[in-house]
Amino acid sequence: MNSVTGVATQASVKRKQRRSLKRNMTGYLFLLPWLIGFFCMAIGPILASLYLSFTNYNMLKSPNWIGLHNFTEMFTGDATFTHSLKLTFQYVFLSVPLRLVFALAVAIILNKGLRLLGLYRTVYYIPSLLGGSVAIAVVWKKIFSGDGLFNRFLEIFHIHAPDWVANPGYIIYSIVALSVWQFGSSMVIFLAGLKQIPGEIYEAAAVDGVSRTRQFMRITLPLLSPVILFNLVMNMIGSFQVFTSGYIIGDGHGGPIDSTMFYSLYLYLKGFSYFNMGYASAMAWVMLVIIGIFTAVVFASSKYWVYYGDGKDERG
Repeated sequence: MNSVTGVATQASVKRKQRRSLKRNMTGYLFLLPWLIGFFCMAIGPILASLYLSFTNYNMLKSPNWIGLHNFTEMFTGDATFTHSLKLTFQYVFLSVPLRLVFALAVAIILNKGLRLLGLYRTVYYIPSLLGGSVAIAVVWKKIFSGDGLFNRFLEIFHIHAPDWVANPGYIIYSIVALSVWQFGSSMVIFLAGLKQIPGEIYEAAAVDGVSRTRQFMRITLPLLSPVILFNLVMNMIGSFQVFTSGYIIGDGHGGPIDSTMFYSLYLYLKGFSYFNMGYASAMAWVMLVIIGIFTAVVFASSKYWVYYGDGKDERG
């Protein structure tokens, strides 16, 4: 009798295993299109670019292995590479803080319970959808030209401004302004984070006589710090990859006098204008390492300033 029961139990276990295996296989089949796309459209090109970074490849002939020559030339013999890297750093350090500050300020205003909040949120978000387009870059170039709308506005106050897109010393500020104008996505995320802060905390602080400024510094910023971390990382990664605005406003060649020769633009010119795809691939991997280092530094520093709502900060 026991042997019969044991056989029946084993048969039941095997049926359950077959059903579990069938369910798993069904799940794998659903994932198969994504896996094919991931390996063919992502991993494959990534590995190919890694190989090409060690070659001399002009897309017309087979790649010729040259080892680390692309990287040594990059850091020792290419002045334009150094200039593009410095210009990109300048853009990142200007645009990211300004965009975050502007987005947070607008989010705080919209968090006051305004009427038609959904409409305002949509209106402020639209620049994030349109700002990366070629058409907006063309319009922006016209606005900040010598006789553009911005300078005509300043003339009302008898301010004689330069040609923001023709002067090498000022053109980067017009591109930074375009970046800051695209604050909508960060603003929406900040607004969602502000909605999660309990109002009772502010009420208790007001009863204790805490000023609005101190409430912002001691309540809003600490409780919003995880959202600030997320927006900081995402905006930083996006800013390192600035391309469209520099390409359009700089007439496609980094002008005037390489004042818009951002890293991504120089990479594009190396690969698709000069047909030096091996060098461009090496530049792409250098940028990957740079972004990885900056992201790691931000996450490492977060333990000193990011607070989570479980009663502990990052150090806890």
